[in-house]
Amino acid sequence: MIPAPRGRHGGRRSTALRPARLRPADVVRLGSTGLRTRPLRVFLSALGIAIGVAAMIAVVGISGSGQAEVDRRLDALGTNLLRVAPGATLTGQKTRLPVEAVPMIDRIPPVREVAATGTTDAKIYRNERIAVGRTGSLAVLAADDGLLPAVGGRLRRGRWLDAATERYPAVVLGATAAQRLDVYTPGTRVWIGGRWFSLVGVLDPVPLAPELDGAALVGWPAARTYLRFDGHPSTVYVRTEDSAVTEVRAVLPATANPEKPGEVQVSRPSDALAAREATESALTGLLLGLGGVALLVGGVGVGNTMVISVLERRPEIGLRRALGATRGQIRTQFVTESLLLSVIGGLGGTVLGTLITAAYALSRGWPTVVPVWATAAGVGATLVIGMIAGLYPAVRASRLAPTVALAGT
Repeated sequence: MIPAPRGRHGGRRSTALRPARLRPADVVRLGSTGLRTRPLRVFLSALGIAIGVAAMIAVVGISGSGQAEVDRRLDALGTNLLRVAPGATLTGQKTRLPVEAVPMIDRIPPVREVAATGTTDAKIYRNERIAVGRTGSLAVLAADDGLLPAVGGRLRRGRWLDAATERYPAVVLGATAAQRLDVYTPGTRVWIGGRWFSLVGVLDPVPLAPELDGAALVGWPAARTYLRFDGHPSTVYVRTEDSAVTEVRAVLPATANPEKPGEVQVSRPSDALAAREATESALTGLLLGLGGVALLVGGVGVGNTMVISVLERRPEIGLRRALGATRGQIRTQFVTESLLLSVIGGLGGTVLGTLITAAYALSRGWPTVVPVWATAAGVGATLVIGMIAGLYPAVRASRLAPTVALAGT
């Protein structure tokens, strides 16, 4: 206790004594005393907070890493690809694009590349002994020789169709088609439309044109010669200048089919990837909710630990009250202890969530992204929870009378 200051002539102004003020360092030291004496209980209580924070940060981090991967892929593949396909009539009948659709679209000034595929009635089998109808849902498409660069595709093996192969019975398989047929080696023969075709290449998955993954691609002239292809394109892929995507998209229906522009569908494949990412964000919200529940459970554990700590430390509280500690100082001590306990859990959860995000992103080949706001929100949430969880035990401790506390009742 600090005696009251003397008056001007040396006399005391009052006989009341002022309690000593606790510096911030003293508050932290007192608050950490209870944690140091009960390490196992502190660990278990902090673990609940850590699990909740780690879950929230991992969910946000993995979602952010996935979005970064989508953005990276779109930057590499380009967002300037448009897809033109036939629509339907007012009565629901499917229409066809004109045979001249590709050269007409190619005349649009901002168009850089244009290529098409055409649907055939042919079926593909591993060999001629496979039962009719067991095609594995694989399509046989006629393809322009400029299709691969237009859709941003890559070859896994072999070569693409060119002037030397597009007129002959040669085929390139999409990634899924090669897997279902179990055919990967160039030179292997497959049975298409009642005759043998030689495999010249296998594609990697094509993100902007996934319909090509399950297809067998035959040169446009060869399809007309060997598969009775009628020459009407079923899908046209158009690469434009980045600054003119909207303008080109607006004129494509009338250019592809001047007589019936309303029966032409134009889409942007990159929009589909973005929509898929938006759909996945709904799951992210659900997982964030589960992480919040885990964080709340951890807060209940902290509150329970603090209540038990008050009951066990009644003699200590009574002794400090008898030595002159105020109720406010007792409240500050226990609130500080609760905050320290929550901060330990929050920091541990932040590290754990970051490690989980990094490990998952590394296993998928994604860039690791942990938003700063998620880390700050996790630590901030632990502080709020620690304050709320420790408030009631702190108030209860401060209301203990010294005589009652020292008596252990």
